[in-house]
Formats: sequence, structure tokens, C-alpha cells
Amino acid sequence: MSQTVIETRQLTKDYGNGRGCRQITLSIGAGEAFGFLGPNGAGKSTFVKMLVGLIQPTAGSGTLFGEPIGSLAARREIGYLPELYRYQEWLTGEEVLILHAKLCGMDRLHAKKRIPQLLEEVGLGKRGYDRVKRYSKGMQQRLGLACALLNDPKLLFLDEPASALDPVGRHEVRLLLKRLKEQGKTIFLNSHLLEDVELLCDRVALLNNGQILTEGSVTEVLQEKPRWQIRVGGFAQLTLNWLQEQTGLQIRAINLAVPHESDSVWLEAELEEDEQIGWLNSLIIEQGMTLYEVKKAKTPLDEWFIQAVSGLNHRGERV
Repeated sequence: MSQTVIETRQLTKDYGNGRGCRQITLSIGAGEAFGFLGPNGAGKSTFVKMLVGLIQPTAGSGTLFGEPIGSLAARREIGYLPELYRYQEWLTGEEVLILHAKLCGMDRLHAKKRIPQLLEEVGLGKRGYDRVKRYSKGMQQRLGLACALLNDPKLLFLDEPASALDPVGRHEVRLLLKRLKEQGKTIFLNSHLLEDVELLCDRVALLNNGQILTEGSVTEVLQEKPRWQIRVGGFAQLTLNWLQEQTGLQIRAINLAVPHESDSVWLEAELEEDEQIGWLNSLIIEQGMTLYEVKKAKTPLDEWFIQAVSGLNHRGERV
């Protein structure tokens, strides 16, 4: 059983105006990537700020690596990229990292070796020697990620780590986070980019109005039957009707792009279990259709997110 890295019990921050978060109980193990989701104003950043020791809880308790949240022992093991980041614009990116290295007590020679490696790793490269005032928002976010990684932390708190990046930058950060996860880092990720959460995270929790609505693995929270998409040639509606009658499955034609000048169509079938796909494929071939391609369909996490919060009152951007 893996070590518990983050543990909270009824952790609460009450600002007295309905904001903050209430009675959050979570347990996150070593090496786990955990996605913390919710609409704007749900209380996600408040929760993270309690965990890293920037604000004091109103009630409840929490530990990092068994040490009380906010303690020096807990903070030694973490890296943190806040949602709102600002760095001294008169410094170069390298100088910002040197300053952060001094703040966390890093050995000077070790910092001198690590900083150029980090600048490359986060995609700044030689731009790390330019002044911050010349950086775009995306470049500043890359610098912030380098600051979070500087002390080689066991636990990373990342609050919207790719929000200012273009698609190429988001892809690069996603690959970096995958590498960090493979190295055994524990990652706590706040993000509105749900595709990134779905690809990276082992478990997720959905927060609304400061309280957790649901928590579990991505598969558990989606709670869907396996769906398979099948591209076939020689399609006929009568054959589709026959397949539905013979199998008792929900099978329908869907509007997906097909190769240029192809007479093929896509079918989508909702199965009780994945093993049924072989049986369905054999029936399709038996009816004289050509089987071109078979793939498992996934419900995007963003679709689930919208459905989960639809119709609920939430604080949004209101003060």
C-alpha cells in the first residue's frame, strides 16, 4: 500500500460571505495524480492555499507526508505553481530561479547545475536569460513551473499550469507532467483543461460551492457502459435493424468523418462488457458488411463536467 501523501479531515475555510470551502475530506497516495475540478469560484484555489500553508483553515485538519499542513517540515517536500503568478520583471528568468533557490536553501553549486536543466525542461531554453518583462504570459507560466520544480519536490501543487499556453505549449507541459508522474511524483492538479486531467490523472474530485459532489477514478465518475465505434462498408438500415434485434444492444449510425470518397459509415454500439465487441464484429461480417476499423469510444471529461454541474447553483465569478 502506498504512503498517504495528502490527508484532510473536514478541512474548512469560511470567509463569512458564502465563499471558501467546507468539510473537505481527502486521502491521496504517493505517486498519484489527482485532478481537482470545479466551476470558477468553487473554492479550489482556497483549498490548495490551505494545503500549502498560505492561509489558515477555519476548522478541520490536514497533513502532508504525515506533517501538519503549513509546517516547515511539510513545506520542504512541495512545489507550488499558483494560478496568479508574478515575477520580478527586472530580473532574468535565470535570476528568478537563483532567487528561489536561495529562498529554499539550495546548495549554490547544485542550483547552478539544475537551473539550466530546468530552463530546457520547461521549454524556455536560452530565453531564460532574457528579462521577465519581455516574457509573454505563457513564458511566465513556464518560469513558474520551473520555480515549482526547482527543489525536486515529492509533491507538486499546480493551479491551472497550462492556462496561458498555446496548444503546443499545453502538449509540452502535459508530456512533462507525465514524465514527473513516471518518476513517482505526486501531482495535485487544478485545471479547467479537462482533456489534460483525463489523460494524466488517476482520480478526480468535483467541487461546487465549496463542497465535494463526487470523487473517484475517471472511469468511476463517468459511470458509463463501454461504447465502441465501428467503421463498416456496405451499410444498410435493414442490416442495422437486424443487428439491434439479434443482440439487444443499442447500435446507431453516427456522424464521424470518414476517409475521402469512402462509402463507409460509422456505427456506435453500447455494450454491457467489452468482450461483446468480438461477437458484434462477427455478426457484422456475417451480414456481408466490410469491417474497416474498430475503436473504443470515450466520453470526454468535459462533457461529464457540464452534465454534473448543470442545473446547480454555483458562485461563478460573483463576489
